[in-house]
Amino acid sequence: MKKLLALTLALAMSLSLAACGGGSGSAASGSAGSTGADSSAAGDAAASGEKADVTLTMWGGEEDQNLLREISDAFIELHKDEANITINLGAQSESSVKDTVLTDVTAAADVFAFADDQINELVKAGALQPVQDIEGRLSVDDIKSRNVASSVEAATVDGTLYAFPLTADNGYFMFYDKSVFTEDDVKTMDKMVEVAAAAGKQVSMEVTSGWYFYSFFGGDPTMEMGLADDGVNNVCNWNTGNGAKIAQGIMDLAAKPGFISQDDSAFVTGVQNGTVAAGINGTWNANVAAEAWGDNYAACKLPTFTVDGQQQQMASYAGFKLLGVNQHSANVGWAMLLAEYVSNEENQAKRFEQRGQGPSNINAASSDAVQNDPAIAALAAQGAYAIPQRVGGNYWDPASTMAKNLIEGGNGMDVQTILDEGVAGITAEVIA
Repeated sequence: MKKLLALTLALAMSLSLAACGGGSGSAASGSAGSTGADSSAAGDAAASGEKADVTLTMWGGEEDQNLLREISDAFIELHKDEANITINLGAQSESSVKDTVLTDVTAAADVFAFADDQINELVKAGALQPVQDIEGRLSVDDIKSRNVASSVEAATVDGTLYAFPLTADNGYFMFYDKSVFTEDDVKTMDKMVEVAAAAGKQVSMEVTSGWYFYSFFGGDPTMEMGLADDGVNNVCNWNTGNGAKIAQGIMDLAAKPGFISQDDSAFVTGVQNGTVAAGINGTWNANVAAEAWGDNYAACKLPTFTVDGQQQQMASYAGFKLLGVNQHSANVGWAMLLAEYVSNEENQAKRFEQRGQGPSNINAASSDAVQNDPAIAALAAQGAYAIPQRVGGNYWDPASTMAKNLIEGGNGMDVQTILDEGVAGITAEVIA
């Protein structure tokens, strides 16, 4: 914290006392570690009326390099009268960047994009600098208010914001064929499976995947599933309270002829051969549905389903890309401003236009361009009922077994036994 304060003060001096002339630096493709002037050098430069030399390294996905170069050059131009900034770009997959960062945190990039499920390990390793206010330049409250709540939650650990939300498009929603369903039909799962059956088709969902299975229990605020305080084990109460009623609702749904539980590849096949008229899936199969259904391709948030005679909204897990600042950066203040700039409304809109990635920024997600994209708009609508996936390894297999037993009618067990055994497996202590 003291390091950030010193660097922020030096940054403020540099911004207020910078000379007006000189070059602006450049963005360059490059690799690895954080370099650049330290806080005392920046302060000395500011005091003498000279602009500080600032070098930053930023890592992003291979496919994002052209976009990041464009944004980096704009950042350099924006601050050309305040500092001589050089930004080196490096390609690192957001899904695995944690492994590279934790190999040597001090040699990692100043700013790097990562998938939200890596945040706990990055924080524990001291790799992420908490997001903090820079007077007149950056406000933590603004970051929180301008992004969807679930993305802010994904970027937060123990009440502290550790990263900037960048995208909100790794989730699931309902695809459907408008020639089969009306907009009213897709509001409830009961109506959808009724209409599908009448048309000789089915509504698809991979119930036996823990990722999707969560949808049924997650819509009830009394049902708890997540990481324990140790960050390794799970807490789950699906075998208490309304759990048995929800489980019975799953069994009732699975027994209807208009519904089918199938994996991703079978969903694709069903859409293509016409047996599937709707399905819960993600953006990675948007093109499949669009090509198969043409002008009848549509998407929406998840429907409700029946629990004990009442309608319950289906929830979802959501995934996000986040932008973090290395706590070991020699230019933490400038790195923080760069991360804020890359993830702002304008650049999230640009990311959608160039890369088709769904914004976490509320205004960007509300734009006509995003709303006219059925899949991204559906994800945004589902965002109100989505949470980040935070589960320990013992969740997946027991949840899958629980789901399999329910959709197969119990397999000789009563509902409570299925739930008790499933929860026992989910909450079983992880042995190191």
